[in-house]
Amino acid sequence: MQMKDSQTVPASRDKVWAALNDPAVLKQCIPGCQVLDMTSPTEMTATVVIKVGPVKATFGGKVTLSDLDPPNGYKITGEGSGGVAGFAKGGAAIRLEAAGDDETILHYEVDSQIGGKLAQLGGRLIDSTAKKLAGEFFTKFGAVVSAS
Repeated sequence: MQMKDSQTVPASRDKVWAALNDPAVLKQCIPGCQVLDMTSPTEMTATVVIKVGPVKATFGGKVTLSDLDPPNGYKITGEGSGGVAGFAKGGAAIRLEAAGDDETILHYEVDSQIGGKLAQLGGRLIDSTAKKLAGEFFTKFGAVVSAS
């Protein structure tokens, strides 16, 4: 699945960059995130519970940041296993564009793959769930960053 979009965040680019690299902020914003630990400046481990249609799964996995270009953007890749529910892996290119002093446009391009029981649910359900989760993340991210 591929998805490309942008979101305006009511905060400066430096503030948005700092939040994108803060595990405490990310944990608050990622739907279903139970654990998010920074293991190095460019790696994190995560545990996320996701429900897609009738399938609810707990995914454990690793997230890596690469192509870091502070405060302009980076690439984030990850993979996780949900046991019998299957696996998920993918990445996103994140680019930050200043829009005045107090707003930032966050552009993202996502590419992901799933397998196992989740893949059997059908493309439309997977796509709509992915878009819903991305929307929840960016709504919460904007609220958390602008409030801090």
